[in-house]
Amino acid sequence: QVQLVESGGGLVQAGGSLRLACAASGSISSINFMAWYRQVPGKERELVARISKSGMTNYGDSAKGRFTISRDNAKNTVNLQMNSLKPEDTGVYYCNVVGTLGDGKGFTSWAQGTQVTVSS
Repeated sequence: QVQLVESGGGLVQAGGSLRLACAASGSISSINFMAWYRQVPGKERELVARISKSGMTNYGDSAKGRFTISRDNAKNTVNLQMNSLKPEDTGVYYCNVVGTLGDGKGFTSWAQGTQVTVSS
């Protein structure tokens, strides 16, 4: 009932920038939180950044000072601007959305993931 479409991953050199985007669609009444997570092989998925409906943000330690999350509530989209990228930022990035459907039920959705590779 909720579809998430990601874009913007790819290969970049260390020190470069990438911008990830995620658009949510479907029977959505409201979205509370939109977030980005990263996963690397053999490790658990970890929070990169999260933004609330009111615009409050929190970042994982590795993202602080380099990444910026933003959202457009009217379009149900979330972006992640990643600057000063490091090889350790490499991983699959997943968009996550938490909200309420049109029937009043809560939902949590994950996108399919987009690969980000930072070369040294």
